[in-house]
Amino acid sequence: MSEVLSQSEIDALLSAISSGEIDTSDIRPDERAARVRSYDFRRAMRFSKDHLRVLRRIHEQFSRLLTTHLTVQLRTVIQVQVESVDQVPYEEFIRSIPTLTVLHLMEMEPLEGRVVLEMNPQVVFAMLDRFMGGDSASPYRERELTDIEMTLMKKLVTPVTELLADSWRGVTQLEPEFVSMESNPQFLQLTTPNETVLVIAMSVRIGETSGLINLCIPHTTVEPIMPMLSNRHIMDAGHRKHADSEEEHAVKSHVLKVPVDIEVQLGNTDLTVDELLNLDVGDTIMLQQTIHDPAVVYVDGAPAFWGSIGKRNKAYAVKILRDWEGDRDGE
Repeated sequence: MSEVLSQSEIDALLSAISSGEIDTSDIRPDERAARVRSYDFRRAMRFSKDHLRVLRRIHEQFSRLLTTHLTVQLRTVIQVQVESVDQVPYEEFIRSIPTLTVLHLMEMEPLEGRVVLEMNPQVVFAMLDRFMGGDSASPYRERELTDIEMTLMKKLVTPVTELLADSWRGVTQLEPEFVSMESNPQFLQLTTPNETVLVIAMSVRIGETSGLINLCIPHTTVEPIMPMLSNRHIMDAGHRKHADSEEEHAVKSHVLKVPVDIEVQLGNTDLTVDELLNLDVGDTIMLQQTIHDPAVVYVDGAPAFWGSIGKRNKAYAVKILRDWEGDRDGE
């Protein structure tokens, strides 16, 4: 139906109002109702819409990195994408996840507190199946992981901390680290039941198996960096990074032009004081090296390379063979 009334409809409406068929008080909005808005104090909104938009963008980058990591590790096509970014009470998050699940507890230095990465058991068993050469045929019988399966999962999931740090780098420098692995959410005391937590739900598809991965971050953990969760801060950080890279390039270009002294040591030997005092023109000093042994190349007085002595265009030359450090460590 068109939202624009025709002239005949307008005339009919005015006529009905004039005759009293339509009461204007029935169609007039209640001004008092418009001023009242319900608010649930158990669901405190700690994150603004701007915060949620930035957090969604951060974890969309994380989901892309996670897709690449799992695809390489499992040698099959994996699809990971962010489905929702919500703020809920911690108690509600605990009730929403299965009783038997896989929980990876992490610390986010230098932030205080801990975050948890919850994986649906179907997704976990599909990963383990593919990792051990299976075909990820779902559904799987849900059970607790064995010690071997937990070791394999740690190998799969440990690099995820680096991916998470890369995703947050535009906001702040974090050093996530895995602490432990749990299976029962009732034993997980991340924060108080009524505390607001951020829940990033990501859908995962591995072959015919699909499920959810939830990243739960307490508000108290990210509260110190809340002012940084804005588009303006991220843009300013990008400009600062660009300026720093230009300054670094300028310093590097100047350093590369600094001249250094190169010396080559043909060899060495030991002489007594008497032999040294009796040296005369035409005497020959025997070195400990043979003509096939490499010579040490010094850069500003410090050994840097091994080289081979020769000639090039009627001038003595030295050919770099290898770094000094490797040989010194071997010695």
